[in-house]
Amino acid sequence: MKRLLENKVAVVTGGTRGIGLSIVRKFLEEGASVILCGSREETVTHALQLLGTECPDARVEGIWPDLTDREAMSQALSTIHRKYGRLDILVNNAGISQRTLLEEYTPEEYDRIMDLNVKSVFVCSQAAAGIMKEQGGGVILNTSSVVSLYGQPSGFAYPTSKFAVNGLTKSLARELGRYHIRVNAVAPGVVKTDMVESLPQEVIRPIIDRIPLGRMARGEDIANAFLYLASDMAAYVSGAVLSVDGAVVI
Repeated sequence: MKRLLENKVAVVTGGTRGIGLSIVRKFLEEGASVILCGSREETVTHALQLLGTECPDARVEGIWPDLTDREAMSQALSTIHRKYGRLDILVNNAGISQRTLLEEYTPEEYDRIMDLNVKSVFVCSQAAAGIMKEQGGGVILNTSSVVSLYGQPSGFAYPTSKFAVNGLTKSLARELGRYHIRVNAVAPGVVKTDMVESLPQEVIRPIIDRIPLGRMARGEDIANAFLYLASDMAAYVSGAVLSVDGAVVI
């Protein structure tokens, strides 16, 4: 049976750990060639070593460009396009979060969050869209968050940035649809990562109690949503922000 992303070429930012690494694994399983982007050479090398052990035949490589640098990203994606002959999927997953209170925010901290969480999505999408227009289509997927829909009690810059990602997603879907480029986002809820698992039970239990499905998401749960939106199963889906949160937001 043909795999869902057979012969596709995908770039995944923030692909060295967490949700991003789960997406990379899923895309590789479904036949894609994947270029993962990380913040540093050492994190990229570690992820590639891990994937090499898990999937020795996988077609995967890594890069570590500045995602907010327009020229750097244009060169990086152009190099990928020349090497593979196409660029089918871009996943803008890289991002940072925190819990800083309003009165403690510095302009520098706010700018750092907005730069990686919003500016990088613009920069990478712009570079990818130029290639996708020339080849006749493609898919751009963005990682949003459940807090973009209802906020969070501290660290307002993170939900603000993800609310911006939702707006960017919907607007680019309308602008790029004429070029057969689909643009969608996934809004994960609480995901069972190493960081979350290290929290005390008295912290984790109230979080789980608020989730109607009674558990946190696994990385694979989120990756499956990205797989659906990246594949031809979602050929008529564009401009969507897909909540994957166990019914926290309805």
